[in-house]
Order: sequence, then C-alpha cells, then structure tokens
Amino acid sequence: ARWHAEHQTAYCRWLGANPIAAALLPLIASTKRFPDMIALPPEHGMNTRLSDELATMTTFSDEQIRAGVRAAAAASWKTHRLDWLDTPNLAARTAELFQQGWQQFVEPDWPRRRGVLERDIMYRAGLLAAYGWRHTVETMKQRSVWVGDNAIRFSNLHWPDRLIDDGLIFVPRTTTGGWWTCEQPPRYALVYSAYGPHAAPTAGADGGTDALSTLLGPGRARIARQLQIPATSTQLAHILGQSLGTVSKHLAVLRDAGTVAGTRVGRSVTYRLTDDAGGLFAIDE
Repeated sequence: ARWHAEHQTAYCRWLGANPIAAALLPLIASTKRFPDMIALPPEHGMNTRLSDELATMTTFSDEQIRAGVRAAAAASWKTHRLDWLDTPNLAARTAELFQQGWQQFVEPDWPRRRGVLERDIMYRAGLLAAYGWRHTVETMKQRSVWVGDNAIRFSNLHWPDRLIDDGLIFVPRTTTGGWWTCEQPPRYALVYSAYGPHAAPTAGADGGTDALSTLLGPGRARIARQLQIPATSTQLAHILGQSLGTVSKHLAVLRDAGTVAGTRVGRSVTYRLTDDAGGLFAIDE
C-alpha cells in the first residue's frame, strides 16, 4: 500500500502522456489472457535480465502483437479501445514502454523485491525436498490444481492440453492476485505470487507496545516474525528496509538467546526460528 500510494500520481501522469501505456496496461490488468509478447517464459532462468526479455519482445511483428492484443481484449471483462494498434513499430514501442515503467516504478524498489523472490525460491525448494512436487505446486494456489499423477490444471477455461517434456519454470512475483502461464514452446512457465511478502508488520513491529516487541525489542520482533519463513540476513535487510549491519546485530542477539539458528548453504547463511521460539508467537497472539 505504501509503494502504491507513493507512485500512483506519477503513474497516472505517465499513462496520460503515453497513449500505448494508457491503453495496454489497463488491458493487462483486466483480462484472462495476456498478449504473447508480454507473457514470455524466462529464457535463462534466474539469470534472465529485463533486457533479455525486452529483446525477445522486439522480435514480434506488428501483426502478431495486434492479434495477441485483440485476443486479450476479447477475454477481458472490460471494454478497451484498440485504435492504438494502428501505430507502426509496436514491438519497439512496447519494449520502450516496459523499460520506462521498470526504471521509474520498479527498479528503485528492486533490492527489496529481489529479497522477497529469493526467499520464496528457497522456501519452495524446501517444500520440494520435504514433500514433493504435488504439495509444492498446490501451496501456490488455494484450489486444487493437480489432475491424476502427472498433470497440472492451469485454468478452468477450455485450452488445448500441453505436453511439457523439458520442464516447467516456476516464476514468483511480488504482487498479489492470480497466477498465469507463459508459453513459448518448448519453454513454459507458471507465474505465481511469492509466499508472504505483502503482510504488513503486525502491531508493535514499528515501535508499538505489543507483547513480542516488549519482550524482544521492536527491531528484533520484526525479524522474528519474518523468520517464520527462513531467510538470509541480506534478504531480511532488503525486505525490512534496514541496513545489513543492523539486521546482523539483531540476529546475533536472537541467536545467542536460542531463538534463531543459522545454516550455511554455499556462501550464505539461512536463518530460521528454533523449536524453542514457538512460545514467542503464543505471546504474539
């Protein structure tokens, strides 16, 4: 909510100055089908950069973009103007639009968002190791999505079945809402909301007088609440908007108290709550 309020005025001003943005972005926000040039599976997994995806976007012809946008408009629950599709060089113009949006609204917040995404990937990997694919995938969505032993139901709409031989890429995102699939055969991706990034700090997390903050101190209470999902110190610093030094000092105190424990994985240390910390959240409630 804070990020939205900070950028909403500038975003509306930007839409007003860019006819393609003013037409395309509201369409994306109100359709059950994205245009293909927007729903691209990441070609290089976690090493994919925005520039990679924009370069792929520019390979679409005007005819392909027009067909994709019209299909998206037909699947929308709102009416959208499509006269802007007569503009030439749509691929380059659309790529420039997303580059501008990234630079103005997302890139300044990227370190925090990256921390959220990395932590979700770590969380999903833990679920996969402990419970297998079925549990990992079904926890991405409230309704059941598994069909039989080896099929996932992406949508309740009527689409042809896809046989995926080379693997499915799972892509977390930092906004709420539904999920969607990206297709550029032979690559396919499932985009879903990352686990738990949007929960606002509970009472006392910013200096109030709730029981957990009184016991641990506001800063350490925020970290303890966050560590209900394991995280590295860098991820915590990004997510909480604190310096790495401050987070490390709080973690040292919590570790000495037996509240958190750290496990080294490669060059990073992942922190989690210990079994002894369970009583803290009984206090919190």
